Amino acid sequence: MDIFEKAVLDFHVHNDVDSIAKNPFKEGSIEFLLYSKNYIDTVQWHLEDTVRDPQIDPSKGLDLKRRIDQSNQQRTDLVEKIDDYLLNQFASILPMADAKINTESPAWAIDRLSILALKIYHMQEEVMRKDADELHVIKCKLKLEVLMEQKKDLALSIDELIDDIQAGRKKMKVYRQMKMYNDPSLNPVLYKSTNN
Repeated sequence: MDIFEKAVLDFHVHNDVDSIAKNPFKEGSIEFLLYSKNYIDTVQWHLEDTVRDPQIDPSKGLDLKRRIDQSNQQRTDLVEKIDDYLLNQFASILPMADAKINTESPAWAIDRLSILALKIYHMQEEVMRKDADELHVIKCKLKLEVLMEQKKDLALSIDELIDDIQAGRKKMKVYRQMKMYNDPSLNPVLYKSTNN
């Protein structure tokens, strides 16, 4: 079982957005970072479902939206920690003179793989639904097949990217997200409100 699947299954033992992750991996390891990343993604997945309830109380919806914003920042921070870990692992590799850069860092590709693990888990749930009609189940089975193929292709692409970096065929170059809306010194709504 891969790390993302383990985190998704661990969350669904309690299926509670307030449950605390019991990360089984050694702190500071890549496995620890990957598990933490997916657990945050899993909690956020369920927050995103809840906030879309058309009957939600507006004040609860606003609280959830703020919690989702905070979660997005944590997700971004973890992606950057994963890239930092990988940059450190590859620090001694001298890229070839004609080495190219990738359109995204390894950690942002890994981020997509983490979300894909959630899509697969929840699409599988839809396939198994007893209260759904046959057409729904058929459509979900077809979507699940596509998701499984996408997972295989994305995992292969990430492996190839890592291999290319290790061989010096590609340079690992990382740009920080520099999200401005969460930063009180960069978001005009926030810094203007503190100056009043």
